Amino acid sequence: MLPQAKIFATRSSQELALRIAEQYGQALGKVEFTEFSDGEFQPSFEETVRGGRVFLVGSTMQPTQNLMELLLMIDAAKRASAKHITAVLPYFGWARQDRKDKPRVPIGAKMVANLLTAAGATRIMTMDLHADQIQGFFEVPVDHIFASSLFVPHIKGLGLEALTIASPDMGGSKRANNYAKWLESEVVICYKQRKKANIIDKMTVIGNVEGRNVVMIDDMIDTAGTLTKAADMLMEQGALSVRAYCTHGVLSGKAMERIDKSKLQELVITDTIPHEALSNKITVLSVAELFGNVMRKVHKHESISSHFLE
Repeated sequence: MLPQAKIFATRSSQELALRIAEQYGQALGKVEFTEFSDGEFQPSFEETVRGGRVFLVGSTMQPTQNLMELLLMIDAAKRASAKHITAVLPYFGWARQDRKDKPRVPIGAKMVANLLTAAGATRIMTMDLHADQIQGFFEVPVDHIFASSLFVPHIKGLGLEALTIASPDMGGSKRANNYAKWLESEVVICYKQRKKANIIDKMTVIGNVEGRNVVMIDDMIDTAGTLTKAADMLMEQGALSVRAYCTHGVLSGKAMERIDKSKLQELVITDTIPHEALSNKITVLSVAELFGNVMRKVHKHESISSHFLE
């Protein structure tokens, strides 16, 4: 008989973790945090985890404290004799640093992978990595869940005619092509040139969008510079409407202001990253049921392939 799995969460991911635990069918485990006067903190599990499986839910968006909390909780679970420690990162921060794109820079995603496994994680569960190959940075199993299982039914529910899927940049062309295949639609690609990070020099579209309802697909939206510029450009090219579906709503800097001022009709994101207030143009879909179901099947050693669109 399998021991009961227990679910715990970092402080910043409490709200999502509560919904995941509810979908899983049990209460969220209790963790106490001791704060020192200089800002240092210490997590403590307030119930036994010996010999069982623990799921530690924590998105690693900024500040860096969120990553450190997750690492300390992994170490605490290991030292408390948990048998299986699954780090659940709905949003895997630092994933944009997946390669050396210029001399003398780190590969941040690989370093974070090393930290998670060195701390004691025996399995990783995450959603829509910035680059699929980041899975190869780990020497433990990785369950890479895709938001397409949420987004595709939602897009179909809109009942849009003359649908075209768009990638806001060349890097997302494979993702856009997969969505176009599932939705049986056309696909276009926005080509951008940058002078430096988060600043676009110029942008053009590869393909025809005139008279089409365009849905842009991306793994994340940060400052919203690329997405809003692409939306405005597509409307100028004759598109009937432009929407965007982005898994991780980082939404830093002037993102909200840009979204409100843009010609985007709607932005759909998930709740992998918490936000207190959002633009009226933004719709949030919850990943709680998806993660809850996958976690339950992982614990029972059942196949999770049914949760992935092919």
